[in-house]
Amino acid sequence: MDHLPETHYLDPEILQRIGDLELIAREVVEGLRVGSHRSPLRGFSTEFAHHRQYVPGDAIRNIDWRVYGRTERYYTKLYEAETNFDCHLLIDASASMNYASGKVSKLEYAKFLSAALAYIVLRQRDSVGLSVFDSEVRGYLPPRSTMGILLQIDRMLRETKSVPRTTLARQLHDVALMMKRRSFVVVISDFFAEVEDILVGLDHLRFDGHNVVVLQTLDPYELTFPFNGTWRFDGLELEEPVTTQPDRIREDYLASLQQHREALRAGCVAAHIDYALVDTSRPLDGFLSEFFHERETTLGGGSAEPSR
Repeated sequence: MDHLPETHYLDPEILQRIGDLELIAREVVEGLRVGSHRSPLRGFSTEFAHHRQYVPGDAIRNIDWRVYGRTERYYTKLYEAETNFDCHLLIDASASMNYASGKVSKLEYAKFLSAALAYIVLRQRDSVGLSVFDSEVRGYLPPRSTMGILLQIDRMLRETKSVPRTTLARQLHDVALMMKRRSFVVVISDFFAEVEDILVGLDHLRFDGHNVVVLQTLDPYELTFPFNGTWRFDGLELEEPVTTQPDRIREDYLASLQQHREALRAGCVAAHIDYALVDTSRPLDGFLSEFFHERETTLGGGSAEPSR
């Protein structure tokens, strides 16, 4: 199979025309030059072993705050490496994820992103699984270590018929029950729901010992609201249509979106969950390289938000 041209081949709209998800994933990852010996998803293939008292220089992320609450002394968790680990990709396929100001919807971008992450995990000879959800869990693939799962990701998302999402906590709870051991969990969603409900679901994953990354995936028009004239906005999650002049609501909309994002980000930081904003107009290699760089410098520190 011929390689893609070296110019702009990681642009989302060009990736959409390729169609072959494994080829897309390979080109994205090879473009990043991710070495299998040093994974940007490292630090998760571990099992808890025991404690020792904290000393200056220890990673703050390994402090056991529950022990501190009982003893008022700082102890760090020590870990023993496993031979491999599981990565679970949780993809939101609800109706709002179908929005696209250009040719690539948030759901399509999430598919490319999940395929690239899956390829990295598989190349490390680790296992990756997939869950697709909207108002309920629509599909679940247990972790596997074969490239065939990329085709199954593609098939599952193509066959999913999106419906409005009413809550996130229940779906994340259901997925957590399916996972057999502690894993690295990536949740890809626009997170258009009440922040408290989102955090309840994420807290369940953290309570079960999973390491969680939240990738809030938004369209550039959702981030900038560049509409003019008179528009009819159709609700994608059971909301009533609204006809209005965007100039009248732009400031309030952008303020509300910023408030929602900051509340979600702050909740993730408090729960030791990595957070990043994903702009679907960005080439995948641009987002991933910045995200991985942030993870190298703040691994386990709570939040990484690449600049746009």
